Amino acid sequence: MKKKICVIGGGRWGQNHIRTLYQMGNLAAIVVRNPEKLNQLLEKYHVSGFSSIDKAISAGFDGYTVVTPAETHYQIGKKLLENGCHTLIEKPMALSSSETAELVDIAERNNVNLMVGHLLLFHPAIRKIKEEVESGRIGKLYYIYSNRLNLGMMKTKENVFWDLAPHDISIIDYIIGKPCINIKASGVKMLQENIHDTGIIHLEYPDNIQAHIFVSWMHPFKEQRLVVVGSKGMISFEDSSKDKKIIFYNKRIELEEGNPVNYEGPSEFIEYEYSAPLENELRYFVEHLDNKVEISDGKSGHKVIEVLERVQKCF
Repeated sequence: MKKKICVIGGGRWGQNHIRTLYQMGNLAAIVVRNPEKLNQLLEKYHVSGFSSIDKAISAGFDGYTVVTPAETHYQIGKKLLENGCHTLIEKPMALSSSETAELVDIAERNNVNLMVGHLLLFHPAIRKIKEEVESGRIGKLYYIYSNRLNLGMMKTKENVFWDLAPHDISIIDYIIGKPCINIKASGVKMLQENIHDTGIIHLEYPDNIQAHIFVSWMHPFKEQRLVVVGSKGMISFEDSSKDKKIIFYNKRIELEEGNPVNYEGPSEFIEYEYSAPLENELRYFVEHLDNKVEISDGKSGHKVIEVLERVQKCF
């Protein structure tokens, strides 16, 4: 029997959850407070609808996804977990590490799954890049940079670091496989007095591996670029491009008798089979309702929030 999932939230990203779960055959209910918006969604998807989270919990679905504004994640997640509900919370998991630690603790005490919507950990290109790094193809890992840039989609409750950087922090931690040991950050507040619009994070990892993240709501074009540089080669991936190709650059610099020498061979595309990250993520959540999640679980979500708090302390 198909697992029944209830989506809490009907905004832009919530509707992506709703549509994807419907296509998977797992959408059972929608929770939206606005009655007009709820009715529009129910007319389209013909599932149960609620304006109250309490009533949705009482209905007893197999799992719940929380796709609401970030400032509501903690309270909604806490209510679900305390009632023994398997829960997927969109990123950021909450807006403080004390809140995320509490959510992890509640989930463990109630023996239920807590998963966080670090969507790009389910992107087949990101998984392929990790495979390439671990295979030794690029040699010793030197550094990673990740740009997440666009114009608009600004938030008023959390800054650009909390809105966009969870993706990049989770990706870089996943590829490197070790926690960062030092953090520096800088940012600019252009349109709102207390909200950074643009920012840069520098992360230092063991073995002198470096990473930096550039996030902005104030950029003339969209860019979601990941670059991984090693001693024997380099990899680039632009997720906002239509073809979503991974490129291996057969380039390196070596010191010969103290002199830098450039080596450059032909670049090539790294083949992988594309599949939609959101569907992969939601399918993983559904398929692990009877088992513990291991990818993007509550503990990893908590670690991302700890990094963001350390970023915040830089200001």
